[in-house]
Amino acid sequence: MVENLIQVMIVEDDPIASKVYRQFTEKIEGFDVSSVAHSANEALAYLQTFKPQLILLDIYLPDMNGIDLLRDIRMNYRGIDVIPITAANDAETVTEAIRGGVFSYLIKPIDVKKFTDELTRYKQTLKQLRMKKKMDQHEIDSFFSLAGHSSPNLTSENLLPKGIDKFTLLRVRDKLRFEKEIVSAEELAVLLGITDSTSRKYLEYLSSIEEVEVEIQYGMVGRPERKYKWQK
Repeated sequence: MVENLIQVMIVEDDPIASKVYRQFTEKIEGFDVSSVAHSANEALAYLQTFKPQLILLDIYLPDMNGIDLLRDIRMNYRGIDVIPITAANDAETVTEAIRGGVFSYLIKPIDVKKFTDELTRYKQTLKQLRMKKKMDQHEIDSFFSLAGHSSPNLTSENLLPKGIDKFTLLRVRDKLRFEKEIVSAEELAVLLGITDSTSRKYLEYLSSIEEVEVEIQYGMVGRPERKYKWQK
């Protein structure tokens, strides 16, 4: 077991799916899949001797509903974070998952980019929490997904302006939130692997809803450069 890696347990009854999730997870720097359980009882048996930091949890398990397993984990292993990966998209299941304190909720079939973004966001959140001893309200809000995405412009994909994709927007917001230095559109484009024009479009959108601050920097020659930073 490698020190400082985020230890992950996958709970998924489909062996092909669990293998794919393992491959996806271990491609992300900082993660290690330490165990794979194919049933709820197998997962509970593992938890008797091993406590992962994160569980990727299917809801439809052969011996127990994943929500019931989540409740068991919350009752007996409160220090473990959970992200459901499931085909269950009914409101009741999602509501119970939220009540169970899940970090995120991923719907099958899994989008690789979304999967990677959510685990990366989880890693960044852990890092930030470890660095903080006290937080103000804005910092606390940023760690709660509903608060962090509370702008009325972000509550629905249908409410976003034309040309603004919710997943790209999430990547831009998360990168800015954890970026210490102010960045230009060109610098952010390099960090995210997107075009300069795409970067500028998303930054200007976030500026328009007052989620980022804009600073104008004047050089010796050439036009002024716009720099962006997360609104704290």
